[in-house]
Order: sequence, then structure tokens, then C-alpha cells
Amino acid sequence: MRYAAKVAWRYLTSNKTQTALLLGGVAVGVLVFVFMTALIGGLRLYLIQQTTGNIAHVTLEPPDRVARLLPGEGGPTPLVASIAATSRREQIFAWQTMLDIAETTPGVAVVSPQINGNAFLVKGKVIAPVLLNGLRPDRLDAISPVTPKIVSGTARLDVDGILIGAKLAANLGVWVGQPVVARTDRGRERILTVRAIYRTGLGSLDERVAFVNIQLARTLLDLPQGISHLELKLADVVAAPAVAARLGRATGLKATSWVERNEQLFLALASQAQTGSLIQLFSLITIVIGVASALLLTTYRRRAEVAIMRSMGVSRAFVVLVFILQGLFVGLLGATSGAALGYGFCLWLSRFAVRADGTALPIDPAQGGYLAVIVLTTLGGVIAAILPARAAARVDPVEVLNQ
Repeated sequence: MRYAAKVAWRYLTSNKTQTALLLGGVAVGVLVFVFMTALIGGLRLYLIQQTTGNIAHVTLEPPDRVARLLPGEGGPTPLVASIAATSRREQIFAWQTMLDIAETTPGVAVVSPQINGNAFLVKGKVIAPVLLNGLRPDRLDAISPVTPKIVSGTARLDVDGILIGAKLAANLGVWVGQPVVARTDRGRERILTVRAIYRTGLGSLDERVAFVNIQLARTLLDLPQGISHLELKLADVVAAPAVAARLGRATGLKATSWVERNEQLFLALASQAQTGSLIQLFSLITIVIGVASALLLTTYRRRAEVAIMRSMGVSRAFVVLVFILQGLFVGLLGATSGAALGYGFCLWLSRFAVRADGTALPIDPAQGGYLAVIVLTTLGGVIAAILPARAAARVDPVEVLNQ
């Protein structure tokens, strides 16, 4: 084994230019593999972070009401159901107990009780529909960071204040410190003062959502006891489905994770991952073909040397081992150097490559899959060497030496 490795190494180093080109080709293929893996992994993390950064990881809501048939003369009467009147809204009554359960559940970082409802903001003759989002003042930024997006005023949720988006403020023609009339679908009306204006860049949010104190929302939306829902942030967003299932069993509420609400995102990520896998596969196939071609050329050039070794009693197994070891060396050295270059390239892109919007490319060098590509490329080098090794082992010493 040691002597075979020595012979294989001498074969590789005897033509340094050819070996350097071969290793360079393998390294480039590995670099492409690492780049695609880091890009896909980084983009996945970026999209998940962007998606979960401004939404609840788990939402607890009142359970869905199921219609049931009411008995009538001669049996159940079809289409007669115990459905609540439209004026009755679903709410969580024992929400303090549910809040305690949620806050003591492992993995839950913060819980925000909320009261939501439809309303109109009136300024003069201008009327704009909004979604009133009633929050506790100390948990204004618990789910979505509102304070960093304030462009005017102070993020203060008092019992007479309201926070509105920049687009809504422009539509109403108001600015910080001015009064607006809030009129809800419960027939309640109150004059509020604009405490702050925020801008998120999302048109639907900047135009349709207004934040108020939860006690003010309770009065305006006529919910004296309950709340609309509980929103949770987790320490680990990946654990959202498991935490949602646990809370659903513990509270009897409808628990929905962000994963369930964003199925299209995961379908897109899965399709993207499949595309990346195809590119990675073609990179490995290119490496295998390149190594096999180079070793086949080496076999043809060294037919005389192989014939001499065979005539001196060297076994065919030894010849096969020499060429397989060459493939092993090429795969291992090329993969190692390519992985190092790939890491450096991805690190440079993640730090210095900037997109049109001024943000860095979503590349995560830690997601490069270095161990996997080194192992796969090394195995690919060994597999690529099998055909040349068999060709070398079939060399007939008498025929070659008599030429």
C-alpha cells in the first residue's frame, strides 16, 4: 500500500503542469458547488429571517366554531345550525390564564395579547378605513419592531394616542400632534391624537394599520373582558410547529405557526433547493469526467512503464491500486483547495458584494457544505479512476514491449 501510494504520487508529480491543471479544474468545480450551497443556504436563512422578523411565530386564537344540526320534528333538520350571530365576535375570555401558560412554555420568548378590529379614521371630509391594533405599551415592539421605523413623533401608546403609517397620514393630511376621529364598527367614536408616524415600506401596513393602547382598543371595539388573540415570538423559529401543537393541546385554542401561514414560501424554497442540487450534481459529474479523462490519458502515456512493471511480476491489483490512489489524491487535494477557495470567495462576497438596494448578498459562508463536497469529490475521484485503472491493468507486457 505504501509503495503503491509512492508510485501514484510520483506519477502525479512527474508532469506538474498537467497535474496543476487537473487539480485546478477540480478546485473550480468544488468552488461552484460551495458557492451554490452557500448562496441557497444563505438565501433560505435570509428569507426566513425577513419573513419571521415582523410577524408572530405562533398565534393563539379562539377555536373555530363548527356548525351542528339542530333536532326537529322527524329528526335533524338540514341546514339548521347553531351558528353565532354576526354581531357576536370570537374572543379569548380567560386570556390571563392563557397568557401565563404561553409565557411558561419552553421556547417562548415573548407573548403579546392583542385586540384587533375594523375602524375608520376621519379628518375633515376625508375618511380612511384602518385596522386598529390594540397593544400593551410595554410590548409595542414585541412582535414587529415599530419604534425603529418611526419617522416623526414618539412611539407612545397612551389612552388618547394613535400611531399611524406614513401613507395613511398622507391620505388623511395629518401630522404628529393633530387630532383624528376614530369610528369603529361597534358604533364607538373617539377623538385621538397622532403621537407618531411610522414607515415600514410595506404599502398595506403603512396605509391600513394603526396602533393604539390595548385599553383604548377594548373600549372602542367593545370587548370589555376578552382579547382577539395572543401572538408569540420564539427563541427558535424552526420549533414553531412543535410549540404551536403543544400550546394547542394545553390551552384548547387554535394555535397556528408561521410555517403553516407561509406554505408558499417553503414551496419556493424547496424548488430553489432542487435547482441548486441539479447544479451541484452537474459540478460533481464534471469533476468525475475531468479526472477520468486525465487519468485515461496518463494510462496511455505510461503503457510502457506499466508493461515493464507487469513483466517484472507486479500484479494487476497493484496497477489498479496505483491509479485509484491517483484518483484519490486528485480528488482530495482538489476538493480541499477548492473548498478553501470557495470559503474565501463566499466570505468576500458576503462582506463586500452589494446589491442595488445597498444590502449585502444573502450568502452565508457557513452554509457551504464543505465536508460534504470534500467527501463527495474524493469519492468521485476514486470512482473516476476505476476505468483508467482497469485499462492499465489490461495492458499486455509482451505486446507493448514488442512495439
